[in-house]
Amino acid sequence: MLRQLGADDHRFRALTFQPGLNILVADVTPGSRETDSRNGAGKSSMIELLHFLLGERADSSTLVLRPELRGIEFNLLLDWPQQTEPLRVSRTGARTGWVHLEPLPPAADRGQLELSTGHLRVSEWQRLIGRDLFGLPDDHAGISGRNLLSFLIRRTTSQGYNSAVRSHGRQSDTDAVTNLAYLLGLDWHLADRYRLLKARDTARTQMQKAAQDPLLGRIIGKVADLRSEIALAEQRARDLERQVADFRVVPEYERLREQADQLDQRIRQLRARDVVDRRNLQDLDRALEETTDPDISYLEPVYAELGVMLTDQVRRRFDEVEAFHQSVVRNRRSYLDEEANTIRQQLADSETERQRLGEQLASILRTLQEGGALAALTTLQQVLGQQQALLSALRHRYEAAQALEATKREIRQARLTLQQEMDRDIEARRGFIDEATLLFSEFAQRLYGSDRTAYLKFEASDKILRIQPHIDSDNSAGIGSMVIFCFDLTVSILAHRAGRAPDFLVHDSHLFDGVDGRQLAAALFLAAEVTAREGLQYIITLNSDDLDKARRWNFIPDPYLLPQRLADRYENGGLFGFRF
Repeated sequence: MLRQLGADDHRFRALTFQPGLNILVADVTPGSRETDSRNGAGKSSMIELLHFLLGERADSSTLVLRPELRGIEFNLLLDWPQQTEPLRVSRTGARTGWVHLEPLPPAADRGQLELSTGHLRVSEWQRLIGRDLFGLPDDHAGISGRNLLSFLIRRTTSQGYNSAVRSHGRQSDTDAVTNLAYLLGLDWHLADRYRLLKARDTARTQMQKAAQDPLLGRIIGKVADLRSEIALAEQRARDLERQVADFRVVPEYERLREQADQLDQRIRQLRARDVVDRRNLQDLDRALEETTDPDISYLEPVYAELGVMLTDQVRRRFDEVEAFHQSVVRNRRSYLDEEANTIRQQLADSETERQRLGEQLASILRTLQEGGALAALTTLQQVLGQQQALLSALRHRYEAAQALEATKREIRQARLTLQQEMDRDIEARRGFIDEATLLFSEFAQRLYGSDRTAYLKFEASDKILRIQPHIDSDNSAGIGSMVIFCFDLTVSILAHRAGRAPDFLVHDSHLFDGVDGRQLAAALFLAAEVTAREGLQYIITLNSDDLDKARRWNFIPDPYLLPQRLADRYENGGLFGFRF
């Protein structure tokens, strides 16, 4: 329950609430001018302050950002689950992103605390509201504590009283029905699928329009092409992952690689030298074949034909010359043989060395092939990261292409399937639905009599789960407001019984505009009775003339009036104690 709304400004008229019915009255005071208006007394400002203190995100329209209020710290005292003492939440317009909680709930994420001041981020405060006040699970896509709270504290400034099934004017039907399904005990996951399907259909339509642009069409691509590209990219990524997993860093990798280069260079040098040696050996063998003893046997017959007779001295000189030449030939052959043998030995030694060096090089290369340097592993990991990023981009494009190529027929089929599932869920939860319908009907008949037909309609269509409160109308003024009153009272009771909502409900005086005195008195009688029976708190603001109408129908408001009464006195009669 809400206990007290206050501020650190002495002019502020602090409000203390009690269990059950609470009525904050705006009086017409004696001597007030005709230009004074109770619209500025602060009734709606109380609603705005409650939202601000209960985690509303501040924007330019937020009341407390007015220059006159920005420096005031407002506070709210309320009961908190699992705590014996009330929780005090304080917040100021000067630091809208933070709240101060005292004591701090045990479930609060202390990482969201500002250690120097003990203030908590508003986002964490919102999470606590959803978890502790509304029992939201960790995964609650489609619903939020703030949206649920807006059904319990409707605001005139957000068109909260325009429709019973929407908490503010800009709320989509699918968003509203998901949150209502949670409060009423229906399968809100199913209800949320309407929202997802609507978003999918909207995205398909927008993308279909965008795809008509030639450039965007190429960026998105086609499903068939992208499917093949993804398959290839996945295979490449798996190969790289396997290479990274199998990679072994080789110690002194660079030294081994340098040694391998030196061995390879030495082997190449030996091969080049062998080519030269073989060419020289061929030349030596050819020279040996061409080295023979000189033939001089033809000389003497030639001289004889010429009639020249050779003396014994001449013959002796020829023999000496012949012997000399034979000696020269022998020496040359001996030299050439030695040179050839030397080259053959060099070739044999070179072959032996090349074999040894080749075996050593093969061993080093095997070591290098089995692993690599740390830099190589880093490079490989970078390549893998790039490939994974490419694969992720392809998948996003594939999803976009799928959404683009999805047909209306596919979405229609999904909606029909959801409608069937929703119908089955409504039937399975018939007990909850009947309880809500009977409760709403009881409240409506308390206001308009037993002959007035009133019911809650739950209907699953292909586009939305329809929740429709209905009271037969006789064209009397204000019946739309009483539909909201009965519906909100029904929702708050059922949600509180199931532990899905806190125990308070707040309405602004605008709800009762145009409601005749009899229905207003009946509504107040009903609220007092039901809140006492259910252990709830119902806070409303009323103009004093509306309250007088209820008095004339025998409603006695005195036990429910708040001690503080607002007035239309211009200087200090309002909630804040001053005008701005």
